[in-house]
Amino acid sequence: MSETDGNWLLMVDGAARGNPGTAGCGAAIYDETGAVVKKLSRYLGQATNNVAEYEGLLMGLEALIQLGRKRIVVQSDSQLLVRQLNGQYRVKDEKLKRLFERAMTLLRQFDSVQILHVPRELNKLADRLANQGIDDALKQRSLG
Repeated sequence: MSETDGNWLLMVDGAARGNPGTAGCGAAIYDETGAVVKKLSRYLGQATNNVAEYEGLLMGLEALIQLGRKRIVVQSDSQLLVRQLNGQYRVKDEKLKRLFERAMTLLRQFDSVQILHVPRELNKLADRLANQGIDDALKQRSLG
């Protein structure tokens, strides 16, 4: 079995201080051995926590596509995100609809996708990365 036969894990999270408020997103990519391959974080400006969750997902999916991965498991502590992507909830919010459509377009590029809900305590690295996106931006502002 070659390494590309294994599933890679994408853990995503979004953070908003206030809702909407100052927001960031984070994603951690693990290879099939469980090693962290990539840590991503980004500042989003003003956004809701749900927008931040989707932005974290999109950022992670784009990185996996660049890495040439085809078999993935996505984990998030956002029940809304997971249930919308799995077709259990309808996407009503207009801004989320655009993000959902982008996510579905990216997800179609993979051969195998599982999207799972995990408790917040199992999503600590992605959560830390989401908050780091906010903190780094605030730090830059205070230095500027």
